[in-house]
Amino acid sequence: MKYYVDSKAMPGGDGSERYPFRTIQRAADLALPGDEVLVAPGVYRESVNPKHAGTREKRITYRSLRERQAVITGAEALSGWRPVKGNVWTARVDNAVFGQYNPYTTKVEGDWFIASSVAHTGDVYLNHKSMYEVLDPELVYHPVPSGTSWDPDFSVYTWYAEQDEAADETVFLANFQGKDPNREEVEISVRQNCFLPAEEGIGFITLSGFTVREAATQWAPPTAYQDGMIGPHWSKGWIIEDCEIYESKCSGISLGKYYQPGNDNKWLHWKYKDGTQTERDCICRASCEGWDKEHIGSHIVRRCDIHDCGQTGIVGHLGGVFSRIENNHIHHINNKQNLNGAEIGGIKMHAAIDVIFCRNHIHHCTRGIWLDWQAQGTRVTQNLLHDNTLAVDPERLVPENREAFLGAVGEDIFVEVSHGPTLIDNNILLSARALKLATQGVAAVHNLIAGSFTCVGTGTDNGAPGMPSPRYTPYHAAHGTAVAGFMTILHGDCRFYNNIFVQQPVHPFFRALQDEMRAHPDPEAAAWDTMNFETGTDPYSGYPSFEEWKRQFEGYCGMGSERSDRYYSHLPVWTGGNVFFNGAKPSAKEKDDTQDTEHEITLELMEEDGQWYLSTNLAAYLPGKSCRMISTDTLGMAFEPEEAFENPDGSPILFREDYFGKRRDGRIAAGPFAETDDLSRVRV
Repeated sequence: MKYYVDSKAMPGGDGSERYPFRTIQRAADLALPGDEVLVAPGVYRESVNPKHAGTREKRITYRSLRERQAVITGAEALSGWRPVKGNVWTARVDNAVFGQYNPYTTKVEGDWFIASSVAHTGDVYLNHKSMYEVLDPELVYHPVPSGTSWDPDFSVYTWYAEQDEAADETVFLANFQGKDPNREEVEISVRQNCFLPAEEGIGFITLSGFTVREAATQWAPPTAYQDGMIGPHWSKGWIIEDCEIYESKCSGISLGKYYQPGNDNKWLHWKYKDGTQTERDCICRASCEGWDKEHIGSHIVRRCDIHDCGQTGIVGHLGGVFSRIENNHIHHINNKQNLNGAEIGGIKMHAAIDVIFCRNHIHHCTRGIWLDWQAQGTRVTQNLLHDNTLAVDPERLVPENREAFLGAVGEDIFVEVSHGPTLIDNNILLSARALKLATQGVAAVHNLIAGSFTCVGTGTDNGAPGMPSPRYTPYHAAHGTAVAGFMTILHGDCRFYNNIFVQQPVHPFFRALQDEMRAHPDPEAAAWDTMNFETGTDPYSGYPSFEEWKRQFEGYCGMGSERSDRYYSHLPVWTGGNVFFNGAKPSAKEKDDTQDTEHEITLELMEEDGQWYLSTNLAAYLPGKSCRMISTDTLGMAFEPEEAFENPDGSPILFREDYFGKRRDGRIAAGPFAETDDLSRVRV
């Protein structure tokens, strides 16, 4: 059955091509397995709640008839603005418009949200770009450019909202900087979501080719029901493809956690258990309430353009297991810097069990990909990541911003308190910090790495000043969700093979942070981040080789043996075939490496007509095809879960494909490119 929808249709349609429905929701009320909902170009101001699930064999498909020309928005137009003074205008909205959810009385809140600046979930949009909320109306009349935003020029477009309780209205005050809001397109977010089922278990849905924008989503920590403009809401088998997704207050797509009564944002509300403990509780409770491969996860997000969201482009905990996130363009996430906390990034996934992140382009985000807890069987491959950091302009820094920089300097990939196996291969990582590794059980193979490793050996305790506070995190049965055990992080258990490391110039502000940390170590700051900006494997210099680690156990016979720290010392690290340029520093125990201290390597990434090109002189100085082929057998297994670095189906991996999918044969070159004859201009 095909149902047709057209926002310009007359009321009373029957869903036929000749008499289409006016709303997508009308079709969503009726669509059953195998049905297709075909949506004409237009703006659909609604929150679509799919009522019925598809099946593996018969999906329910929602498709825009012209790609990205059917727009689902959580916003409503706001007209009738009256001038107040100078560039400032005012408008009023009857609160009946909002129904049960008023975004201008609902504040952003949740576990791991830093409420240094209290924000509402609603926003005011000027021509589909969110303006900057302020908490003092004086800052509407006299706005001050943001010292942390990526777009300080636009940060003076400010708004303020308050309640007229007698009239039951929301009153807006906004500075449009000389523009007439009655001539521009001005909207306010009204709805919390755009396409998300109210009930759990509405699986096997395809959403294809829509533009989805401007919803008043809530902060999405791993210990809460995770909100998003789009989401499968604890179900299985969704496909979200070819969509443009932008201007969510918090998250664009949520593949995440369901609502757990009595255990939702428990750390924020109850406070007596630490957030780490309540997160462990969430995981164990989910294991008792149907979290398994049969019912949850296995989603696909592909070919989407996700940008300008306040918290994350894609977020998830538990619900995103066994998924594929591929060929997406994710950029400009958390650029306003009006939201701050520990759940921010282009992609922020907890429990990314057997999730594959492939061929994504992620840039200009506070963080690129953040894999937190249970990155077990996770593979990050063939991705391009760059400019994932804070917007650092020392000329705009003010003293109160400095703490934010110290705690939130971003990176391309952050793996946190996981036991692995986590595989990072054939990527191009060009940000100042490539890998933040407060974790163990990682293998990095055939990457081009132009940033540093940071947080090696630290960042895994909870930071209690006077008591031990290790974070015990779970590991699982191989390729499943059953919890096999809990353990703290010992660090190490890492492999680095056939990577190219290129030290790039370090921003003076970042260099100063690093130098300050080394000259006057702050124990509290060092517990979370080493602030290292030097490229290479050197942070692992003090870690044992496998042979050294193994000797601790020779002659050991159990309780009668001499006491030692053998079970709590750092785990071994393996290396081989890595190449170091421009002063990038190898570890002290590097094997079969090449260090070029003579030639300067240049890396230049350029955008032309929507395409990205890498220009480099690497080809002239790479040591030829001198590396050996890497495979699952080479990498072995991650220590704690005793699971091999292998495919989700348990089959071995041979790293024969390069960044482009081209084949490697015989002796091979370091880095992500199988062919290195000409890298002077490579489309990436």
